[in-house]
Amino acid sequence: MTVDPQLLEILACPDSHHTPLEYDERAQTLTCPECRRVFPVRDGLPVLLLEEAVGPAGASGGADAS
Repeated sequence: MTVDPQLLEILACPDSHHTPLEYDERAQTLTCPECRRVFPVRDGLPVLLLEEAVGPAGASGGADAS
């Protein structure tokens, strides 16, 4: 399932910098180029919760942090 192109135009990272997100249709993810968090897209709906994001390797504050 794909994300509506009009929605993609207005989506931004929920962190304080609010950088526009990059959509990977194949992986069904949205990535913030600023903080490099990766947000899942489930059933065509972006999940923009910081707690659900996967951060870059070695980063803290994502779903992969312990």
